[in-house]
Amino acid sequence: MRILIAGAGDVGYHLAKLLAYEEQDIVLIDKDQDKLTYAASNLDVVTIKGNSTSYRTLEEAGISKADLLISVTSSEEANLTTAMIGKHLGAKKTIARIQNEEYLFDKEKLDLQKLGIDELISPESLAAREIKRLLKDVNITDNFDFDGGRLSLVGLSIDNDSPLLNMSMRDVAHLNPDQNFITVAILRKSETIIPHGDNQFLLGDHAYFIVQPNGVEHVLNLAGKKTEKMPIKNIMIVGGSKIGVLAAKRLGKKFSVKLIEKNRDKCMSLAEELKDVLVINGDGRDIELMSNEGIENMDVFISVTGNTEGNIISCLMAKNINVRKTIALVENIDYIHLSQNIGVDTMINKKLIAANFIFRYLRKGNVISLTSIHGVDAEVLEFIVEKGTKITKKKIKDLGFPKSAIIGGVVRDGDGYITMGDFQFQPNDRAVVLCRPNCVHAVEEFFK
Repeated sequence: MRILIAGAGDVGYHLAKLLAYEEQDIVLIDKDQDKLTYAASNLDVVTIKGNSTSYRTLEEAGISKADLLISVTSSEEANLTTAMIGKHLGAKKTIARIQNEEYLFDKEKLDLQKLGIDELISPESLAAREIKRLLKDVNITDNFDFDGGRLSLVGLSIDNDSPLLNMSMRDVAHLNPDQNFITVAILRKSETIIPHGDNQFLLGDHAYFIVQPNGVEHVLNLAGKKTEKMPIKNIMIVGGSKIGVLAAKRLGKKFSVKLIEKNRDKCMSLAEELKDVLVINGDGRDIELMSNEGIENMDVFISVTGNTEGNIISCLMAKNINVRKTIALVENIDYIHLSQNIGVDTMINKKLIAANFIFRYLRKGNVISLTSIHGVDAEVLEFIVEKGTKITKKKIKDLGFPKSAIIGGVVRDGDGYITMGDFQFQPNDRAVVLCRPNCVHAVEEFFK
């Protein structure tokens, strides 16, 4: 598959990195030679210096043979123009990154496909949606449902009082006679571990489990987390950024939301726009202001200003006051690995979320790529098992499945199951697999 990516910034680079593992034919276009040099020295990609809105640059990149053109530069106008010109010059599919949400709401009215744009993505809109998803349970730092919740992926921190501390995977198996969960990944500082029998849970680890619906409470108990239902009521958002506004709109319909914005004029306009939200003029790092606005009564604290360090500091302050869940927006992708280690529950990066969304869009056939876990160097895949595929030939323990991957569970006939070594797949099963990026190809071979 020949893929052209216009824009070698964070989104373009991360996307090229994901695709490079799959041995795709990738061409990266940018006007900045330094970005291209860095990409070429770290990734197996072809780089071309030039403006992606120039038909000469696109022709040099081989646009007429492109299966896909993805334009993710920092300019919305350049992305739309690149997609339209690229389609006219022969690209089979085009994707453009935008900031203006109006395009998303008026797709049919605008008939963008007729203009040459097959798909639009808004990193800000995706980030706001991700924030809403992360609020499903404050005891769980990450949560993703498969097939309507028949299986779920949950993330938990291993603290001093966690019964799981220093236990091996074999020890934990004895505590799980009902087999309603399995550990699929451990994030230890910046290292991602696909755990097997002798791996242990250590202090500060962040552990990820695939669970059946009746296994969530079991995992929470084993991790030493409170399992009583404490619904989210009060949310504070710091930053009237686009993400802050979109998140407030989504959350204000269900929760009591306060939005703190430093710019007074912006506050006035936001108060008019956000009818379900209390908008307050102030600095999210002002401890006295936060106290006056009842931060100690908040269930969730979200900081999405344009200042990464300020977002982190604000979240740490909230955590110190025992706010149950904190989320910080960060610009530096490398910071995401630090989130649980420094005390912030979850750090999100809108560019990383956008790149992962596009990657999922590229999946074909019997595999659906799901949102990557924050900070974890692994991908969650859901496969539809087809008749005659390698995965159906033997029990899991006899398949020779890659060590850098783990089968977490299966949905069969509407029910979710955790898959152990003696399990054998059947056609129409939906398999959930977590794997490192470098073995995605090897895993896919079992399902072809």
